[in-house]
Amino acid sequence: MRENIHLGCEKCTRRNYHTTKNKKTHTEKFSVKKYCKWCKEHTNHKEMKL
Repeated sequence: MRENIHLGCEKCTRRNYHTTKNKKTHTEKFSVKKYCKWCKEHTNHKEMKL
């Protein structure tokens, strides 16, 4: 049921984090605000393809 996803920075598009999500209950794209070490600031990170 759970699917591995990568979280990528919306500003520089680098994939910085990975996590899992339940595909049946959360069908929309996952987005969260996290720290990007390349941008050196907190930016939105959204779900990207593996």
